[in-house]
Amino acid sequence: MVCSFLFTGKPKLERVKYITALPAMLCCFMINSYAQTAEEIINQVKTKIAAVNDYEVDGKMKTNVIFIKAPLAKVKVYFKKPNKLRVKNESGISFIPKGSVNINLGNIFATSGNYDIIDVGRENATGLRIIKLLPQDEDADVVLSTLYIDEKQLLVKKAKTTTKENGTYELEMTYGKYAEYGLADKVIFSFNTKDYKLPKGVTFDYDDGSKKQPDPGKIKNRKGTVEITYSGYIINKGVPDSVFQ
Repeated sequence: MVCSFLFTGKPKLERVKYITALPAMLCCFMINSYAQTAEEIINQVKTKIAAVNDYEVDGKMKTNVIFIKAPLAKVKVYFKKPNKLRVKNESGISFIPKGSVNINLGNIFATSGNYDIIDVGRENATGLRIIKLLPQDEDADVVLSTLYIDEKQLLVKKAKTTTKENGTYELEMTYGKYAEYGLADKVIFSFNTKDYKLPKGVTFDYDDGSKKQPDPGKIKNRKGTVEITYSGYIINKGVPDSVFQ
């Protein structure tokens, strides 16, 4: 009799409305419960990257700088924690800016030291989480790092870093076989050529696809890129310090 009374008439309709609304309420609660904070995401990304103590990898490097004629080069890249990195060009000098040390993401965290973490939200086009790292050390060379993170895979897809001494540069990463280590298959390093300083005693032919020599003042204020495609990482097998000397 009690059950018959509870499920008849108006009370029954109210109960149906309540039951219908309950899944939506639970869904919202679960989404809020599982939403990660910026701090949690950064810590997880750092943990993933920190699992790589060292590596060496072969690569092909394409330099796209208007005042440098640089053919496609074979390179060997070496890394060792905390922040040792060397790009060895088989044909000689690798003409990339000093800031290129940060083509390894671990170095971005290492050079930033202690920092404030700012959650900017998501990028509209990609849904990537945008998080800024603001170093607390006023004397640090890095002024600001902005990371675009795939929070499901814990992969940094893009990074933009502003420094005091070496201008602003950007990284774009494409991942594949070594994504579980946070190591990219391809890195595009972009920088403003006005912040690029040629090695002393080295000169280059200008190459802009025309016969006329461009104004050096104008070409030094354009974007240059260095693109490295990697293959065959050797991870955590040990890299001697002598490689970086």
